[in-house]
Amino acid sequence: MSAIGFLTQLAYQITARSESGAVPFLLLLTIKVALLATACAMVMGVTAVFLLNRKRFWGRDLAEVALSLPLVLPPTVLGYYLLVLIGRNGLFGHWLHARFGLSLIFTWQGAVLAATVVALPLVFKSAAAAFAEINRRCEEAAVTLGASELTVFLRISLPMAWRGILAGGMMAFARAMGEFGATLMVAGNLPGRTQTLSLAVYDAVQAGDFQQANFLVLIITLVSTIILYSSGKLLQNGWR
Repeated sequence: MSAIGFLTQLAYQITARSESGAVPFLLLLTIKVALLATACAMVMGVTAVFLLNRKRFWGRDLAEVALSLPLVLPPTVLGYYLLVLIGRNGLFGHWLHARFGLSLIFTWQGAVLAATVVALPLVFKSAAAAFAEINRRCEEAAVTLGASELTVFLRISLPMAWRGILAGGMMAFARAMGEFGATLMVAGNLPGRTQTLSLAVYDAVQAGDFQQANFLVLIITLVSTIILYSSGKLLQNGWR
């Protein structure tokens, strides 16, 4: 098939599938989940780096291991841990339901939580590396002038490390967009409610609808490629 024919067929599929309403919902839900998860991961990751770099306490190394653990654990294992924590009979889930009548299981909010846990190590590692590259003399000079640790962090350290943090955030967004295992365990695979692009690809393959699977895979691949390229450029320009 020629390139022109492929692009023509792709454009036709985009138009036809967009008119059905299913693909726009999948894309919007996936982006919403990924954006919220990335925002949470960035706040938690940067805060964790600040606390671990500025404070010395027992268990610091264990905290770093715990923050990095989602990088190596299977997503289904992470999903199981989340179920134990936030399930109806879980440690936190029981209190949440008894106190507020809320449940995160089989909701898009649960998908955000699962994606946050999976994406957090990417922000944490990138932020830690970015802060390690900062010239400590600038921070020390600010401290001698009477600036507090928080002021130094917000006005000196954070602006100097923004490229690495942003690159980590972009990687976290791409990871959150492609999350499957933990999301399936926590939020389920409910079309029109919690089904994201990755889950829809699985359903399409199971149903033998390879045109739909190809289309969805192409969307995820294009977005991920753009993010990886952009984050790489940010890191090269910032740490060259």
